[in-house]
Amino acid sequence: MSASVAPLWHSEQEGRWHAALAGYDAAIAAVPSGRLVEHDVWYRTELPALIASRTPRYVLHDEMVRITEWKMARGVWRAPNLVLVRSNTPDAVIEASRSAWEQIPHPTRPVTALVALKGVGAATASALLAVMAPAEYPFFDDDVAAQVPQLGTVAWTNGYYAKYAVALRERSAQLSAIFAQAFTPVMVERALWATRATARPTTP
Repeated sequence: MSASVAPLWHSEQEGRWHAALAGYDAAIAAVPSGRLVEHDVWYRTELPALIASRTPRYVLHDEMVRITEWKMARGVWRAPNLVLVRSNTPDAVIEASRSAWEQIPHPTRPVTALVALKGVGAATASALLAVMAPAEYPFFDDDVAAQVPQLGTVAWTNGYYAKYAVALRERSAQLSAIFAQAFTPVMVERALWATRATARPTTP
C-alpha cells in the first residue's frame, strides 16, 4: 500500500494530517443533520470561551443539552438519551461538570463525575472534556476508535475510553515531535473523523 493511501493513523506525513484536519468542516457539512454545522461552530468556537471564563470551570444546563445535541448530530441521534439529559437539574449539571474539571487530568475520574448525570455516557462526557482539556481528552467517536489498531472492538465504557484517550495522546505527542505544528489529541481525533469514510475497511 502506498504512503498516500495508507491509513492516516500510521502516516507521518505532515501534509496528510493537515489536509485531513482542513477537511473537517466539509465533513461536518456533508452529514445529513439539519443543525450540525451550527452546533459545531458553537461547540468549537463559542463554548471553549464560555467555559474558560468561569473559575472553577463548569457548564450550564442548556450548554450540556447542546453538547449532547452536537454529539448526537455528528453520530447517532438517540432521542430518549436527550430527554434524560434535559431532565437533569441545573444544579446537578454545574456540580458534575465542576467536579469533572477539578479531577482533570485523571484518566477516568472526570468521566465518572459526568456520567453520574442522567443520559450522559462516556462519549457525551468526553465531548465536554475535549473542550475543557483538549490536550488530555479527545472526543470519543467509534469511527475514530476503529482506526486505532490496538484498541479492538469499541466498548462504550470508561475503561475503553481511557485506553482510547491514551492512544490519541501518545499519537499526538509523536506527531508533535516531528511536525512544525503541535497536534493535540482533539486535532488527531478530528483529522481521523474527517477521513473516516475512506478509512473504513471494505467487505468482500
